Amino acid sequence: MSEQGFTAMAGARAQGEAPEIGVGMLGYAFMGKAHSNAFKKIPYMVYPPPAIPKLVAICGRNEDAVAEAAQRYGYQGYYTDWREMIQDERIQLFDNGGPNDTHAEPSIAAAQAGKHVLCEKPLARNAAEAKTMLDAVEKAGVKHMVAFNYRFVPAIRQIKLLIEQGALGRIYHFRAAYLQEWVMPQYDVPLIWRLQKRYAGSGALGDLGAHIIDLARYLVGEITTVGAMTRTFIPERPLPDGSGVGKVDVDDAFVATVGFENGAVGTLEASRFAAGHKNSQVLEINGEKGSVRFDLERLNEFQVFWVGEEPRETQGFHNVLVTETFHPWMQYWWPHGHIIGWEHTFVHEIAHLLDCIVNDRPVAPIGADFRDGYRAALVCDAILESAESRRQVDIPRE
Repeated sequence: MSEQGFTAMAGARAQGEAPEIGVGMLGYAFMGKAHSNAFKKIPYMVYPPPAIPKLVAICGRNEDAVAEAAQRYGYQGYYTDWREMIQDERIQLFDNGGPNDTHAEPSIAAAQAGKHVLCEKPLARNAAEAKTMLDAVEKAGVKHMVAFNYRFVPAIRQIKLLIEQGALGRIYHFRAAYLQEWVMPQYDVPLIWRLQKRYAGSGALGDLGAHIIDLARYLVGEITTVGAMTRTFIPERPLPDGSGVGKVDVDDAFVATVGFENGAVGTLEASRFAAGHKNSQVLEINGEKGSVRFDLERLNEFQVFWVGEEPRETQGFHNVLVTETFHPWMQYWWPHGHIIGWEHTFVHEIAHLLDCIVNDRPVAPIGADFRDGYRAALVCDAILESAESRRQVDIPRE
């Protein structure tokens, strides 16, 4: 999306006769559902749309399940082999919502076939793998985006604009925690792919931490150094088929201190063992002129404190409801005060990508491109290295 007031996402080419962009989706579970929902909403909610997503095909290994998903979400057909799907000439955008170990090869092949690529986060299992993906999309000259959807929460975008305008002044601190509880003992979760390094790359770090690493970079700037600790609380879990037990070789939680290129310092924390937290992501930024706080479970608002603007007796954080039409993306939804939800971030995100494709605009810095995904992967790798070596690790610039 351009920075022109968030009021004219579509360019002239989309006025009245928005082009169609054929979509091929890999994966039909959580992210396949979230992305499909967004594709279907864009033509009538983000109006005029930058393009009309044409749901050509969805792909998955289980034929019965993927056939059902195609019918449910409105895809014209389905594939059980992604290699066949990316050869479909009706598809211009490849949407990779598969597990982490299926991010690199299909995305690279899709780029080589001339498809634009949207890939779920983390971009890859490690930075070296992410770099191969970055190199491929840049060589192919296609548009590329990593689905760091929290950049597209209106409140987060509004905080970013305040920082860019200098409202907070010099930034001193960034702190963020992303907490869930779903792998705690009471849930009896077996050894699924998210708990195995060969499939996931890392645990809470890549699953949750990658999001707050991206937000740290997006809001404050490049991370240059980290010091970290990780823990795996349950080292063995039953195999899904009940045939025995297997080793959990990823982190269940991590904590890290980070240093930023601009001199700010920060802390990052993620856990899937935080009882009572279903999807809690909180962050705070402290600057010389004020502070801001955000809680994903109250995503239509943020809190702000301005230094010296009120009498001392009444100073404190106050709440900002981000639902006015002048707030980012809100003109597409409801009258002010009528809140939106988590799923709308994908509408904003994918509409931005379609606009970039149709009107040849850069995905970054509003969206996260594959270079952003690679930079986040470098930080993830450094956190794991720091935890293993018990020393601070510097992040390579490239």
